Amino acid sequence: MTLADYLPIALMLILGVGFAAVMMLASWRLGPNRPTPEKLAPYECGIVPLQEPVERFPVKFYIVAMLFVIFDVELIFLFAWAVRFDQFGWAGIGAMAIFVALLIETLVYVWKRGALDWNVASRERYRRVVAPDAEVAPREAA
Repeated sequence: MTLADYLPIALMLILGVGFAAVMMLASWRLGPNRPTPEKLAPYECGIVPLQEPVERFPVKFYIVAMLFVIFDVELIFLFAWAVRFDQFGWAGIGAMAIFVALLIETLVYVWKRGALDWNVASRERYRRVVAPDAEVAPREAA
């Protein structure tokens, strides 16, 4: 493959970025700018915010979001491997087996640490520290 083969891709990239820049500039220059207090206020699903939130988002939300991104990116690697599956042979299968084993090990570790458990009262760690004598009902299988 030569550098000339990438010319259509570079041209499309330049056209896409240029089009986006021109449209943003045009909307900024041509669009009306009449801010009102209602327009400048944050919109909360139709509810008028009367006060600042009392608490911040729990760290749990961010941990789950990061885990989702990590596992999602790893699926991209699996897809790229599957596209060239026949060219890698047994070495590719072995490498992907190691990769998937590490992926599963990571998921088990995260699961055992409680990152995916939203029911705080049922955690062993919580019961040991906060409520050692608390009885926890068994979970129902879905």
